[in-house]
Amino acid sequence: MTDPVAQLPSELDQLPDRDPEETAEWAASLDAVTKAAGPHRAAYLMRRSLQHAEGAGIALPKLLESDYVNTIPTSAEPEFDGDLEMESKITAWNRWNAAAMVTRGARYGVGGHIATFASAAWLYETGFNHFFRGKEGDGSGDQLYIQGHASPGIYARAFLDGRLSEQQLDSFRQESGGDGLPSYPHPRRLPWLWEFPTVSMGLGPLSAIYQARFNRYLTNRSIKDTSNSHVWAFLGDGEMDEPESTAALALAAREQLDNLTFVINCNLQRLDGPVRANFRVVQELEGAFRGAGWNVIKTLWGNAWDELFQLDTTGALIRRLREVPDAQFQTYATRDVAYIREHFFGAEPALAELAKLLSDAKIAECFYSSRGGHEARKVYAAYRAALEHKGAPTVILAQTVKGYTLGKGFESKNANHQMKKLSVDEFKGMRELLGLPIPDSAFEDGLVPYGHPGADSPEVRYLQERRAALGGPAPARRVHAVALPQPEERAFKALYKGSGKQEMATTMAFVRLVKDLMRDKETGRRWVPIVPDEARTFGMESLFPSAGIYSPLGQTYEPVDRDQLMYYKEAKDGQILNEGITEAGAMADFIAAASSYATHGETMIPFYIFYSMFGWQRTGDQMWQLADQLGKGFIVGATAGRTTLTGEGLQHADGHSHLIASTNPASLNYDPAFAYEIAVIVKDGLRRMYGPEAENVFYYLTVYNEPKQQPAMPEGVEDGIVKGLYRFKEGAPAEADAPRLQLLASGTAIHWALEAQELLAADWGVTADVWSATSWGELRRDALESDEALLRGEERVPYVTQALSGAPGPVLAVSDWMRAVPDSISQWVEQDWSSLGTDGFGLSDTRQGARRHFGVDAESVAVAALAQLARRGEIPASKVKEAREKYGM
Repeated sequence: MTDPVAQLPSELDQLPDRDPEETAEWAASLDAVTKAAGPHRAAYLMRRSLQHAEGAGIALPKLLESDYVNTIPTSAEPEFDGDLEMESKITAWNRWNAAAMVTRGARYGVGGHIATFASAAWLYETGFNHFFRGKEGDGSGDQLYIQGHASPGIYARAFLDGRLSEQQLDSFRQESGGDGLPSYPHPRRLPWLWEFPTVSMGLGPLSAIYQARFNRYLTNRSIKDTSNSHVWAFLGDGEMDEPESTAALALAAREQLDNLTFVINCNLQRLDGPVRANFRVVQELEGAFRGAGWNVIKTLWGNAWDELFQLDTTGALIRRLREVPDAQFQTYATRDVAYIREHFFGAEPALAELAKLLSDAKIAECFYSSRGGHEARKVYAAYRAALEHKGAPTVILAQTVKGYTLGKGFESKNANHQMKKLSVDEFKGMRELLGLPIPDSAFEDGLVPYGHPGADSPEVRYLQERRAALGGPAPARRVHAVALPQPEERAFKALYKGSGKQEMATTMAFVRLVKDLMRDKETGRRWVPIVPDEARTFGMESLFPSAGIYSPLGQTYEPVDRDQLMYYKEAKDGQILNEGITEAGAMADFIAAASSYATHGETMIPFYIFYSMFGWQRTGDQMWQLADQLGKGFIVGATAGRTTLTGEGLQHADGHSHLIASTNPASLNYDPAFAYEIAVIVKDGLRRMYGPEAENVFYYLTVYNEPKQQPAMPEGVEDGIVKGLYRFKEGAPAEADAPRLQLLASGTAIHWALEAQELLAADWGVTADVWSATSWGELRRDALESDEALLRGEERVPYVTQALSGAPGPVLAVSDWMRAVPDSISQWVEQDWSSLGTDGFGLSDTRQGARRHFGVDAESVAVAALAQLARRGEIPASKVKEAREKYGM
């Protein structure tokens, strides 16, 4: 017989075979089994051998996919630690009230989702009754990332334990009155309940991984012991299509985050229909997670299937389950038993024989309802195994039926995600199925009633006793804010003095400031520098040896640059989070650190520095997540602007991040021109975010890589810097009737304005005052608040109007951003307004070439100023033409 091993070229051919004859004997044995008992028996023996080898400690590559059965067999399930009958009653009440709340809300057209919680109810209830630690015990409790569409079930449970009233349930998705409930987990809208916003799908799993990692970071840096905290992320199988959902799986495995569990509700349906219509999502997810290094637990079938598996002596049932696509399995759940007998069991003779042993009732139970995710004992076993597994994170793939217990009109239907209510008759059917004591008279007004067994009922007492034993209510958000002391003035004074004749980019000025602040005795250890693999680009390598780069393993190698002063130093207690090439991961780091004051009662000061183009544009959704989670810290868009990053071109040229950032109410956006402005802004930011009257805001600063001499801070400008505008340099006195105007500039554009000021005076006898507009956004925010005050009858003048009041001549604004950024304040400026900016796509060129292209260089500013004066009749139009020719335009 031909040696089959020789026919299959593989990596094994590169390894020495010290006993080819023995190898041939093994191959021959496998051939004999295949011939005598079939390929399925041969495959079974091979897998058993691999399982035995793994148990014996023999290092072998793991199989990425197992059979379509439960990982934990019924015989291996641990003893259930609770009263299953009582928990079934509690779950029934919560199912009812979740559906009632959404249905009652449908009267007002506000919508809501019923089917998601219906499928996942036991996944949540088992956790709440047995596993999820609250914040009133030791430590920080567990961190729960609730699937957004399951929120009605969480509200229903909070109603049962007395944390919500009927009136609040009736205000679901109606928040404007002040007592309503937000549609999804929104900490900013319901900050005593929700911790983590999750409904922007994909961000929940990504954030959960980095939250688990940040928990370890706090422990390893001796800031807080989080060893008793576990992160639970509840996800939909359709949600796993989002690239963010799987973006950090390898990180979680690499860092052995066994404090993390994903629970994926595999009801096989997305919003519109089946998740993997022609495939099997559970098997695909198992392969992806196993390949990434996760521990995988499949909880697919309920106890009713045990009889079928015991009767499957040929393996035909296992083979059939492995080949049926998800969409077909959904169809089985909606068809009669005769259809299932024909199309499932009729696939091969061995299955048809097995089906003869099964009653119609047994087949109906298995295919209509018996899923692992619907049985508390199965879920309990999976959760217990997840917590006991060490050395890797765990994913639980729990199969359920979407719309379970809601009736045949909902269960497994493609449209159930869009179905927002049940009829009275459907509720009565649900009542009978759940065994709830709700009389027909309760429906007389045409509305489905809420149900509650009573505040002193056995169900409520049981629920509250279980939660008390686990550390109090969950989910729950608690803030024990302790104001941080202001850092010593010394760090800020270094920038107040300027750089003298030395040139320094504002990016470097910011890094120097933070480096000094990290040395502060009181608050230095609370800074969390975050950078996505560009630390050397931003001049941060000086932090490597002093602060260290965080690694849970420490440094297991000798760095190639160990003999240099600024060598690459990794440490278990390292302070820097250097994330590699992942802006999304860096933002997830930032969110975890920025909300640590609530999650762990430990205030941290994160700053995340990145190419500005790859911030709000690439991870803007996470910026909203940060705002929703009430996070605090400094987001720093470095190498900012559309013309400062020489040679990089369109994909790196940012002229719009300030416009995007301005849409977020929690983001305070600054575009400082000078080092001392950075110092003033950061100092005030520390006061506003971490002082005695801390605000739930975060800062976005843009800094530049263009080296310039940094002036010393003039006297009395601090207030203007913070508010967004102050006069930096008044124009030189001219003749009494000389034309005059005001130049407003932000960031690096102030240097073009200052050059233009000199050109206007020297060449055209025009006097220009130059103003530093440190924040177009804060000027607009203040003006909008002034307008709102007027509607309330309060007289209030916007700061920008006050600052420019009486300033002679028109106003010309210029920045390295598109014109819409400075134009956002134009309606509150009493003078004639005009602006210059960098609208359009970026391009590769020198700084000067790019600025001439966009018409924002000093000469272009001067010509635009003259044109503005000419339109007002203050100078002849011929002067504008003359200036264009003089400056080669």
